[in-house]
Order: sequence, then C-alpha cells, then structure tokens
Amino acid sequence: MMQNARIRAIVTNMTIAEILVDYPVVQDFFVNYNLQDLQKKFTVAQALEEIPQEQLDEFGLDGFSLTEELVKFMATLVNNREEKEKIHNITIIGGRNKQGEAENVTLTIAAGEVVSIVGPTGSGKSRLLGDIECLAQCDTPTKRQILINDHALTDEERFDMGNKMVAQLSQNMNFVMDLNVAEFLAMHAKSRLCESAEQVIQQCFVCANELAGEKFTMDTKVTQLSGGQSRALMIADTAYMSSSPIVLIDEIENAGIDRKQAISLLTENEKIVLISTHDPLLALSADKRIVIKNGGIHKIMETSDEEIESLSDIEKLDAVMLAVRQQLRHGERVSSLKLDLSDD
Repeated sequence: MMQNARIRAIVTNMTIAEILVDYPVVQDFFVNYNLQDLQKKFTVAQALEEIPQEQLDEFGLDGFSLTEELVKFMATLVNNREEKEKIHNITIIGGRNKQGEAENVTLTIAAGEVVSIVGPTGSGKSRLLGDIECLAQCDTPTKRQILINDHALTDEERFDMGNKMVAQLSQNMNFVMDLNVAEFLAMHAKSRLCESAEQVIQQCFVCANELAGEKFTMDTKVTQLSGGQSRALMIADTAYMSSSPIVLIDEIENAGIDRKQAISLLTENEKIVLISTHDPLLALSADKRIVIKNGGIHKIMETSDEEIESLSDIEKLDAVMLAVRQQLRHGERVSSLKLDLSDD
C-alpha cells in the first residue's frame, strides 16, 4: 500500500515528461491506450482533460480509473524490480564428476563476493557456470543443486522470464541489432524501468569507455564494437541497469579491458560474481576459488594472506605484458624488459 501511495504521488504531482525521464517504459502504457499524443508538459490529470471522453470510452475508462490503472502498472514493475534485488546468497551443492564420484561440497556465496573458477581447459568450468545459470535442481548431467537464500527453487521461479536472477557474460558478445550505443542503452533502460534513465545511460557509457582499451562514441553501432568494447559495454550495463543479482563471467582476461576494475564495479553494486579464468591476477583477487578437475569440483580454496601479498608482484608482471601488447599494437619495436619485483 505504501508503494502505491508513493507511485500515486508521482503520477499526481509530476508532469508526464518528468515521469518518462525516470520511468521511460510508461510510454508503452500510454501507447496501449492510444494516448501517445498526450501533452507531456502537463500532469496526467491535466493532459486527460485535453482529450475527448469518447477516446477513453473506447476502453471503458474515465480519467480517474485510467490514472489508477497507471498507478498499478508502475507499482507492479517497481515491486518486481525491488523483489529481484533481495537475493542475499546462493549455495552450490555438489553433485558428481565425470567418473560418477561425489563432489561432497557445499559452498555459499554472499552478495558482494567474488569466486573464481579455475582448472585446465575442458575440465568442466563452463559446465559449472551452466548449472548456476539454469539454477540446476539435480536435473543436469552433474546432478548439482543451486539454492537461493538457502531454499530450493520451483520450476515457476526458475523459468520466470520476468525475474531473471542470473546474467551471463560469455567469451563472445556478438550483437545482431542495427542500433548505435545510445539507442542500445536507451532500450535497456526503458525495458528495465530505470529511474533517472538519462543519467544511468550516461553513467554506463562513461564506465564502458573507462573499462575498454579503445574508446567509442554514443553514435558507434554496436555491431561495429570490438570484442573488448562489447564486453566493456555489457559489464557496465550489467552493473548499472541489470537487476540480476548473480553475474557469471567466462574468460574476461581475453577481452582487452581493465579486469580488476570490472570486477570491482560489479561487487560495489552487491552482485554475486563467479568468474571462470586462467588469469592468476583474477583468480587470486577473488575471495575464494573453485578448483575443477575431471568435470567435478575438486576443492574450494580461500585466498590466503600470502597470496594476497603476492598480488603486487603479479600486477607488475601484468603491467609489463600490457606494455608489450601496446607496443605491438602500435607497430613499435618491443624494448628490452626490465622487471623489478623488489619492494618499493
């Protein structure tokens, strides 16, 4: 009831133009009732006074009942979004590896935590990500079970398209829509009922350019973005627009972006992040790591204090490799490498 009162106050006191800035998807509501031409400089009540009653009679409504329908529409969308943000943890209950041996593990991951998934190529890292993405309930080849807030999920909860709990960033981000970056972000902001949509769109754009090795503009077609630029755009989109509380990332080290900043951005927004990686910097930056062997979870390790201390040396190595890549990209000769791992 309090939510409806808040929404009713917005509908009563704000102009349509102001409402659409914070709730752009409301335009779809007006289109549904053939009211897309309402004067946006007015409040909803004022704008409805300017149209013939016959136009509302077509839908069996008057100004008051239409306003109430709008309040319900906005409240439902806002409630759905807020409900999805209440996931506090997920739990992975082990199943069996390729040999049919029991994994005998239970791992709970809280909001804001990062867990890396490591193991040889083909060991089963992507299979674990797949189990989490589909919120497996002992019904995949591994027989693993995924709990949300310590509870098993019903089929209705797992497959509810309006309550997508998991966002996945795969190795290949290929766009097929003929949109530029501004149009793509605006479409996402509208579909996700983002408040202050213009501000969020700009925030995503700036963030994506900070993450990407090569800058792009709002007018750049998404089909023209490089792999790194595409990944940077989707990470920013996931951090600022997506309400999915669980984020799965596969091989971010090959994307040509600032990996540590990307992970930090997601955890700052209280996402649960699982990342499959061969990158020592990412693996050791995580709170825990899952070691995969023979298609199963071999062990779960917490990052030790000694490993955390070693990160500074690994970052120096990473900086040297980045410098070499930049020299090669710009057609320069690779200079002799001098690596100093001593304490400053």
